Amino acid sequence: MARLVAAFGSSHSPMLAARAEDWNGGFLSRDRARPHVDLDGNPSDYERLLARAPADAMERIAPALLARRHADITAAIARLADDIARAQLDALIVVGDDQKELFDDTNMPAIGIYYGDTIRNAAASSVTGDDWMAAARRRYHEPQGPADHPCYTPLARHLIEALQRDGFDISVMRGTVDGKYEGHAFSWVHRFCMKHGVVPIVPVFLNAYYPPNQPTPKRCYALGEAMARAVATLPGDARIGILASGGLSHFVVDEAFDRALLDALQRKDAAFFCNAPLAKLQSGSSEIRNWICMAGTLGELTPVWVAYAPGYRTPALTGTGLAFASFR
Repeated sequence: MARLVAAFGSSHSPMLAARAEDWNGGFLSRDRARPHVDLDGNPSDYERLLARAPADAMERIAPALLARRHADITAAIARLADDIARAQLDALIVVGDDQKELFDDTNMPAIGIYYGDTIRNAAASSVTGDDWMAAARRRYHEPQGPADHPCYTPLARHLIEALQRDGFDISVMRGTVDGKYEGHAFSWVHRFCMKHGVVPIVPVFLNAYYPPNQPTPKRCYALGEAMARAVATLPGDARIGILASGGLSHFVVDEAFDRALLDALQRKDAAFFCNAPLAKLQSGSSEIRNWICMAGTLGELTPVWVAYAPGYRTPALTGTGLAFASFR
């Protein structure tokens, strides 16, 4: 039978595609304009966050510190790509959220699986603008025009059937309509995590962002457990991996919770993940659900390494908890 031989976690923030100098003030206007959720899960805005910022906030965004964090994270991305190639996978299950790239309010599945033979990423030219953010976003897309990336259909269909038997109601997709492309959670993997060759993927969608049908932490963990059981019953000897794409905390960095989550991941603490407070899974931090799902698959896999940087980028300490993990 097939084996789950590796698991990975990867943030996919535009911070990771930006230059080090763009971290130093480049995000300020965007973070001032966007609505926020504070560390207790309450709605906030930038000015209120700034008023409550700790006394050492400016030290946390010192240019030299930002440059060092950028270098460390760039090295972690390269190491992750190396580990994916080294695992010699036949397929990689990618758990990510869709931010109205394939889905919208007319149809927003809680859990979805794509079972087509290929999935298309958009051309870099589809991103307009000439500022640094547009340049960063273009890095998620294909420089030579739209590209069809391989998917591992036998595993996708097997997951759909096995998960239904296991009590999960799964929405499915076999293709995309014209003008629609894989979302950033998946294009990130293709463009940044597969530098040494494309591995066929199985896209698994979790509705992290949009109420009212976001899966609970307990349901996300149970989904991971069920996917691991399903992989173990796939005929053949395929080597399968899983990758959680997204997170950690944002758009206000919750360094304490991020570090607690990564510690629980290494300890494989099911209770921590199943009981994760919903107040900590709001706004961009909702993508932590993808990591909770991956945590449920770990079984006998053991941690190889974990990397983390609190990606503070403004005096109000907005930003993203940037995290990477590898299990074998």
